[in-house]
Amino acid sequence: MQLEVFNIAGEKTGRTVELPDQIFQAKPHQHVLYLAVKQYLAAQRQGTHKTKARNEVKGSTRKLHRQKGTGGSRKGSIRNPLFRGGGTVFGPQPRDYSIKLNKKEKDLARVSALSVKASEQAIRIVEDFTIQPPKTKQFVAVLQALGIDPEWKKVLFVTPQYEESVFLSFRNVPTVNGLAFKDLNAYDILNANYLVFTEQAAKMFQQAAEPVATA
Repeated sequence: MQLEVFNIAGEKTGRTVELPDQIFQAKPHQHVLYLAVKQYLAAQRQGTHKTKARNEVKGSTRKLHRQKGTGGSRKGSIRNPLFRGGGTVFGPQPRDYSIKLNKKEKDLARVSALSVKASEQAIRIVEDFTIQPPKTKQFVAVLQALGIDPEWKKVLFVTPQYEESVFLSFRNVPTVNGLAFKDLNAYDILNANYLVFTEQAAKMFQQAAEPVATA
């Protein structure tokens, strides 16, 4: 598929970029997309939650009163989970939430996510540009010129590599996320309403097309 390249004023440059059909027109694999999103969200969890068990809370281990003959219920120590300040039964403990996903599945999920956005006509290509010094207003003006209002739409901006001046320009815009090409992932693609590639970033898909598994 071919897409027009726009300049920062939103005008057509007369150039186009050929995006590989095996990436942008593949049949989305819904289950692999689910696994990729699940893995991404699981990796965001620190897993440091912790409650104290009966053997970890403060308090004497002396039995409160004798077992029988008091007319009351049986009681152990004040560390009993039924008492205030006692231990917690089956509370959360530190754990690792990470999920294993092999490389072919990650590649397939990324291809599926890109195909979904292509089918929604939610991809824009803008000529390579820089903003010196970094200015949020200038970056927002570029998006608006492309027909995208960042006040209402989430945008994923993709560059060939980390561009400090550009990334600093949109870091104060909560609806805009930026990634270098090598960091593209299914979650960030699906989470955005629009994908905006710089011209050089879009051309990198031609090199990445061959090794991608689309089965």
